[in-house]
Amino acid sequence: MKAHEIMNRHVYKVFGSDTIRSVIKKFIEHHISGLPVINDKNEIIAYISDGDIMRHIGKHKDIFVDSIYYVNVLKGDDDEFEERAKKILDLNVLNIAKKKVITVNYHEDIENIAAILGKKRIKKLPVVRNGVLAGIISRGDVIRHSFHTIL
Repeated sequence: MKAHEIMNRHVYKVFGSDTIRSVIKKFIEHHISGLPVINDKNEIIAYISDGDIMRHIGKHKDIFVDSIYYVNVLKGDDDEFEERAKKILDLNVLNIAKKKVITVNYHEDIENIAAILGKKRIKKLPVVRNGVLAGIISRGDVIRHSFHTIL
């Protein structure tokens, strides 16, 4: 079985000019946890996940985590929390997204896809064809397509 046979062709994505605010809106709206970042030619230039945002917050605790503490524990000023949160939400996606994106080719075998997902400990792989985004494959897609006939 090949990537193009199991991939999801409808891919939610963001542009390199988008903000973290638009990323989080898509996460919430579509119940997803990661998005390819593309340019105007539909080429993948980065990938942003909820984990990338969490790592950014962890590195910049003074901007965000301290505010949560003040609002939730000390009942501090909500305006201060919102101000700090906006600093993250207004960041350009490329400030946080991973630039080295692991992708698979449109004709890649499902066994190789499973190996990449497992070895790299990632949840999704963008699928490219002729250098442009063609689809996306999740770990769940691989499991469903690998075992559905023998269950």
